[in-house]
Amino acid sequence: MSRDLFSEKVKDIHQDLIDRCKLNDRIAQMKLYDLYYRAVYNSILRMVKDPMEAEDLMQDAFLSAFSSITSFRSESSFGTWIKRIAINKSLNALQKRSLDYLDIPEGNIPEQFDNDEGSYSKFSMNEICDEIDRLPEGYRVVLNLHLIEGMDHDEIGQILDIKPVTSRSQYLRARKKLVMNLKLKNHARQA
Repeated sequence: MSRDLFSEKVKDIHQDLIDRCKLNDRIAQMKLYDLYYRAVYNSILRMVKDPMEAEDLMQDAFLSAFSSITSFRSESSFGTWIKRIAINKSLNALQKRSLDYLDIPEGNIPEQFDNDEGSYSKFSMNEICDEIDRLPEGYRVVLNLHLIEGMDHDEIGQILDIKPVTSRSQYLRARKKLVMNLKLKNHARQA
């Protein structure tokens, strides 16, 4: 007997809270909020880089989620669903800033940085995050969505309304730029 794994719904570990939220149970909403607000806030903050704006967008994401929770079909976990809402809100905020976050300068990134394994090991996580924050907006968005949020290039393409191959190339350029910046930082330390 063959089963279609893609048509099955995901059994969420918080299904009881989700069901109660569908009945407008404020206590259940608060419990879900408490479980996910840090992860949602951090996802937004990595995108918009402004703590106050991230707080507002996080609140807006939860309001949107709770107001449309009856449309939640358990095709993914609640955590994935709320993060998707949060990322969309973040991208909308970036677009409202009139940033063309996919207009990335090409630049000449040396080939030697293509497969530079271990280049990150010399740096603390804070240093790496600081360098990611310094990347151009488009690089940072795709890098965060792929590396930190764990999205594949098909998902990123859908969210940003670009082709998966464009997402992949933006990610590779971002990675090259990050490695180059870290190498330059390392050389500056040694000088």
